[in-house]
Amino acid sequence: MSAVTQILDRAQQGDPRAAEELSPLVYEELRRLAAQKMAREAAGQTLQPTALVHEAWLRLGGDAAPQFENRAHFLAAAAEAMRRILIERARRRQAAKRGGGVAPLDRTK
Repeated sequence: MSAVTQILDRAQQGDPRAAEELSPLVYEELRRLAAQKMAREAAGQTLQPTALVHEAWLRLGGDAAPQFENRAHFLAAAAEAMRRILIERARRRQAAKRGGGVAPLDRTK
């Protein structure tokens, strides 16, 4: 069993220090994953990989340490969180580009 899996098990059992120990072990891997996802985004993206990692960490529960079976499960959940963050940002950007919910002017008058 990997160190990450052991820490995830401890987190599930309620160890408050587990999340603190997990972060340094997976941070670089999460950063690489974020950089890969950002490389596929359109040019002009203002979000940095580090910010994407931090946002994903918060979505995953951060220090609350939600339940993950193992390292692969954790990384898959992180990748999904990053994907959703990027999708939400793109949707907000498109909405703003299309008026952001402001009612269109009636040009028939």
